[in-house]
Amino acid sequence: MASSSSMASLLPIIIISFLFLFSLSNAHSPVSFTIPVTKDAATHQYLTTLSYDTPLVPTKLVLDLGGSFLWLHCASRNTPSSSSLTTPHRSLQCFAAKTHKSPNSFLSGPVDQHHYQPCQVFPENSITGTIATEGELVEDLIALQSAESKTIHEHQSRFTCSPNSLLHGLATGARGMVGLARSRSSLPSQVFDNFSTQRKLTLCLSSSKGVLLLGNVAYESEILKSLTFTPLVTGFPSLDYFINVSSVKINGKRLSLDASEFNEQEGGGGGALTLISSIVPYTTMQSSIYNSFKEAFLDAALSMNMTRVASVAPFELCFGSSQVGSSVPVIELVLQSEMVKWSVHGRNSMVRVSDEVSCLGFLDGGVNPRNSIVIGGYQLEDVIVQFDLATSMVGFSSSLLTKNTKCSDFKFGSSIPAESI
Repeated sequence: MASSSSMASLLPIIIISFLFLFSLSNAHSPVSFTIPVTKDAATHQYLTTLSYDTPLVPTKLVLDLGGSFLWLHCASRNTPSSSSLTTPHRSLQCFAAKTHKSPNSFLSGPVDQHHYQPCQVFPENSITGTIATEGELVEDLIALQSAESKTIHEHQSRFTCSPNSLLHGLATGARGMVGLARSRSSLPSQVFDNFSTQRKLTLCLSSSKGVLLLGNVAYESEILKSLTFTPLVTGFPSLDYFINVSSVKINGKRLSLDASEFNEQEGGGGGALTLISSIVPYTTMQSSIYNSFKEAFLDAALSMNMTRVASVAPFELCFGSSQVGSSVPVIELVLQSEMVKWSVHGRNSMVRVSDEVSCLGFLDGGVNPRNSIVIGGYQLEDVIVQFDLATSMVGFSSSLLTKNTKCSDFKFGSSIPAESI
């Protein structure tokens, strides 16, 4: 048996060896993950495919920036997973999955000490607004691709098994939704907790192929270096992504808006508490804001010799496509100061509905909507949007099309295509 003195002499070597192996393992840890995104033409929903289960099963899911967690129809898999674990009621994992939308609370319900109770979390289909009446929280392997090495990494993730009825309204073939919100149980939060990486979501949507990056992003591109940042606003109790819009301009001219027209919710900072959404197809505005916006845009368009034509549902303002090119009125959402603006140019403002007609892709959100302004998916396409959860900021680029590139040019395993630098 080794003496205590010899063991003491070996202790520093053991510690150094452990630290070396630990640092070596960290050196090979992925710092970001690439998740490909496509758009469903029929529903305008943005989709991804995640593989889960043992053996891995590729599953099509709808992306939801405001979703609190990942939910899917587990019964659609052909064979039971050998790695699936149920989550017990009153566990910390169960508590973390509960949201303000969940009818049941962490401490609700009778406790039977002799009977195992699985955690019930009721998922929501945010497309239809339907909340399931059942949903069991489980844990299973999910595979993600490293953006650096393109290798596949599997890790245990929690998600909710939903009933088949909750799939109504999703794109054909979709078996659930991927929540990307600021909740403790969303997919990004679980990835950040499992891997040593920055708490960042970088989204680049496209009408065809886009990408979602989780974690660190290489800043070798001038596009990424020039992102404009604005604070994320907390719209309590929501876990969605909000910014504050202080005013709206058309071709540099400020809209005449009464402060009462803005939905000044908690954290709104005196402006319009504006939601960034991946499930709303086109930007919506509260009716009085929209009416002022529509009239100002029409005046600016007519002054630029654009010809108005008959409306095409769901759009109100439509113009002859022959007059609609890159020279259309510029829309600016003014944020925390006059120097910080989210500019919307032709491709992100005008929707080509036919060879002859293009329409303004902004819609009336109603008299009393939950949010005064909702920035929809169409306005996010070919724009890099980065959510930095560590600093509670969101950065956005100008349209990539003005730089002769687009989101579909992303090369998996890199940040921005070389031709755009």
